Amino acid sequence: MSESPERLPRKTQQRSLRTKQKLLDAALEAFSESGFKGTSTRDIAARAGVHHPLITYHFSNKDRLWRSAVKYVFEDFILELQRAQESHADRCPRERFATMIRIYVQYAARHPALHKIVLQESSYQSDRLEWLSENFLNPLADAASRYIGELQEQGVAPAGDPIIIYNMIRVSSGTLIALALELKSTSGLDIENEEKLEELADLIVRVFLPGEVARN
Repeated sequence: MSESPERLPRKTQQRSLRTKQKLLDAALEAFSESGFKGTSTRDIAARAGVHHPLITYHFSNKDRLWRSAVKYVFEDFILELQRAQESHADRCPRERFATMIRIYVQYAARHPALHKIVLQESSYQSDRLEWLSENFLNPLADAASRYIGELQEQGVAPAGDPIIIYNMIRVSSGTLIALALELKSTSGLDIENEEKLEELADLIVRVFLPGEVARN
């Protein structure tokens, strides 16, 4: 039996969305491994298991695919942080920030491309790095450093430039996880192990949030 005409567009749209998602996932993987210059659209299409011309159809060119992939992973990460903030709105400031750190660690473990792409783009100046900084890195840094400043005033976070502390937390979490293969090879440390991830998050919280909020 042939399908009704009204169902065909919906099926076509769903197939198009699945193809687009495959390309985004493959692009994140490829760009995080080889960088923008070292990645070809043919490699991305092969990883996604789709025909190469579909990249042009959905994203026009490699640069737009890169930006779409980066936007996809960062917006998903920010959404997860926002949900965690909302669900812990009644907690004390230290507990809320400790939760953000743990979310950070867990997300970085599930999506290592988040930090690997940043590392790839940080090796030289480019329009992509400026776009990434303006749209995602700078807003995250501004929000986190303001919060750290508030925690310093309450005696929770250590003294020092809040932006430096924020970036130390980033290095201790996402960047450390991005180096998982090297850590396993040089020290036998399996940072992707669930218990080790929890230990890492707990250590970061103890180091960077050593104080307690005064209770009235």
